[in-house]
Amino acid sequence: MDVHNAFLHGDLDEEVYMKPPPGFQGGKPDYSLFTLTQGAINLSVLVYVDDLIISGNDTSAIVDFKSYLGQCFHMKDLGILKYFLGIEVARSPEGIFLCQRKYTLDIIAEADLLGARPAGSHIEQNHTLAVADDDLFHDLEMYRRLVGRLIYLSFTRPDLAYTVHILAQFMQAPRQTHWEAAMRTV
Repeated sequence: MDVHNAFLHGDLDEEVYMKPPPGFQGGKPDYSLFTLTQGAINLSVLVYVDDLIISGNDTSAIVDFKSYLGQCFHMKDLGILKYFLGIEVARSPEGIFLCQRKYTLDIIAEADLLGARPAGSHIEQNHTLAVADDDLFHDLEMYRRLVGRLIYLSFTRPDLAYTVHILAQFMQAPRQTHWEAAMRTV
């Protein structure tokens, strides 16, 4: 679900205290996750700015909750979750699949590698990236942005996690060698 015009109501002159809808509990480790348990009914609501994911084990409870929210806010029901924060969601009888195809293509396009051949591996086997003696990479912001995007991509591509973890260690002073390893990962 999407709250219309959420940003038009962003600046307030007074302090505002909010509480979750009746029956919902806020998540301790994640303040954007709210849960409701009433008997056998379980609902979960994940909030990110003006977007909501509503999930549960009772369809009629979900419909009732959406109706309640619709009375409180001007909202649009986007239907079954297909895309959220750059992550594509697909359901099948085997389960739920998460993918970042568009996000990946955006990274490849930004790196100007759309026609490039894929590397066989993300990092050469037995290659150790260290504080190199070569020149500092000329654009720290570009390196940091690329590695940050790769970190987000690793949420759905755990095969990238080790390489990205290594690349992230050099955010402060990346060298040309580190940039080349990041581009190989792309």
